[in-house]
Amino acid sequence: MLEISSDVIRGYNDTIILFFLRKEPSYGYEISKNIRALSKEKYLIKETTLYSAFTRLEKNGYISSFSMEAENGKKRTYYRITDEGRKYYQEKCEEWQLTKEVIENFISV
Repeated sequence: MLEISSDVIRGYNDTIILFFLRKEPSYGYEISKNIRALSKEKYLIKETTLYSAFTRLEKNGYISSFSMEAENGKKRTYYRITDEGRKYYQEKCEEWQLTKEVIENFISV
């Protein structure tokens, strides 16, 4: 099965993460699982990539983190999107539309 190269998608990891946080807070493993499911197993985000993205997004003010006790009693770090993160997500979506429009001019199947 063909998988998406991490080099191709690297610039959109933040957008993908913010996509899942738009509706409700979530945590790393759940986001990773949802990425895998929504991409139909064509994109598997590495744990290091995911957590470095969380760090970058939080540093830039696009997400915030908080701890919450899971059903099994363990503490888990959750992330939620901020208003600034919603704005950034929208900008990245618009950027993607332009990128796709340009690249499609050079694709010949």
